[in-house]
Amino acid sequence: MVDAIINTEHINPVLNEIMLAELAGVVRYTHYSLVITGPNRLPLVAFMQEQADESLLHARQAGEILTGLGGHPEQGIGPIEESHDHSIEAILSESIQHERHALDLYRQLLVLSENNSVYLEEFARSQIGQEELHVIEMNKLLRDYTIV
Repeated sequence: MVDAIINTEHINPVLNEIMLAELAGVVRYTHYSLVITGPNRLPLVAFMQEQADESLLHARQAGEILTGLGGHPEQGIGPIEESHDHSIEAILSESIQHERHALDLYRQLLVLSENNSVYLEEFARSQIGQEELHVIEMNKLLRDYTIV
């Protein structure tokens, strides 16, 4: 029996969803790094590869917390929706949607952990900050492709 520091009934399913979403991010960003073409390819490929690496780190972190709280990580990844439009604008728009989904999951974790676990609260807040920064950066990248 695990001596849980917090009621895990609602926390563990969210941690599992976070892990699956982040693993989907690994596949998504790796795919994008392979299909990007054009004059800005090299810096965008590097950016997407960094996003894939970070998504794997976040998945591992959520999985470690999940198993530490007695949960069992699902094998697999979250859903990956793709338009099959490999324009930079479409890739960045899909990436922003993915980041916003992750942001929503981390916000759910924050609500569930507030005033119940300082560690989980701080983890959720840190991840929210990182996901918000990703959305900001991608919106800045997207500006060049949406100016008419």
